[in-house]
Amino acid sequence: MPAPLDARQHSTATLRNREPILAVLQSVLPPTGTVLEISSGTGEHAVFFAPRLQPRHWIPSDPNPISRASIAAWQEELPAKNLHPPIFLDVRDSVWTVEQDNMGYEPIEAIVNTNMIHIAPWTACLGLMAGAGRILPKGGILYLYGPFQQGGEHTAPSNAQFDRGLQQQNPEWGVRNLEEVVAVAQTQDLTLLKTVAMPSNNLSVVFQR
Repeated sequence: MPAPLDARQHSTATLRNREPILAVLQSVLPPTGTVLEISSGTGEHAVFFAPRLQPRHWIPSDPNPISRASIAAWQEELPAKNLHPPIFLDVRDSVWTVEQDNMGYEPIEAIVNTNMIHIAPWTACLGLMAGAGRILPKGGILYLYGPFQQGGEHTAPSNAQFDRGLQQQNPEWGVRNLEEVVAVAQTQDLTLLKTVAMPSNNLSVVFQR
């Protein structure tokens, strides 16, 4: 009989960025509660971060069933007692899954989103901010990671080239202007705490409610 297909997907960027991201998360996340990861993708971040961020709980999520299968497969390979099964969540929905049924989670104190808003329509960024505004308690943290323009300019030639490639794939995609993201966050009572320069001309962007 043929060997069963391995549902695990792989992202080479994860191996490069997971340690620097972890360092920032350890410095900004509330000490307890649940972290909701938006657009978890392959699931490699989830299985790496969750055991290293205990006693916090970690909920991975993704709207793509193939991604959720990958997350579950990685979770089976690298289980952690504080890592919950992946859930369906589309940030553009007016009510998120976790708002309908908390399924016994500890309160969500933070939302983590890496490498999403530039490979999604602008409505995804608007939905992310709206959801964070609804869900996060006072003092809660929203963490974003990825490439950003600053002052309407790319921070590196490689980011400009990346942006052109994204827009060729989908005109609604593209490297976002940080000031525009911050302005949307402010409409949801989210205050920019800090930005941190990261590998490959990316930024960690940390908001607090």
